Amino acid sequence: MAAPKKTQKRMPRRREEFTYRGYKIDELKAMGLSELIPLMPARARRKFNRGLNRGEETLLAKVRGGDEKVRTHLREMIVMPEMIGKSIEIYNGKEFLKVEFQPESVFHYLGEFALTRKKVSHGSAGIGATRGSKYVPLK
Repeated sequence: MAAPKKTQKRMPRRREEFTYRGYKIDELKAMGLSELIPLMPARARRKFNRGLNRGEETLLAKVRGGDEKVRTHLREMIVMPEMIGKSIEIYNGKEFLKVEFQPESVFHYLGEFALTRKKVSHGSAGIGATRGSKYVPLK
């Protein structure tokens, strides 16, 4: 006699609003830079304490200004709360990849969303690549 099958109940997905360290995205957008810095991870906090360079300031000004098409090579820039919901084209070394920022991406680097290496997908072995292929007819 076969054992009865166990049916596993799936938990319903929770669709709560995203929070970062207890703050909702709207609250993060309303904060000034001096209030955001203590909430950041250590590496991002260090970057902002040392100051942004001219290119990073320009990128933030374009995002705040509401430009439709923002393109950048600045992969080391941190995703700020005001970038959430906007799309930015990030250079991956070959082309610009369009990235739409979600609330979960806050305080990550732009470069994390435009990968520079493709996944390797190997094809089948060519003629002479293996011992068995010696006997494969060509036509």
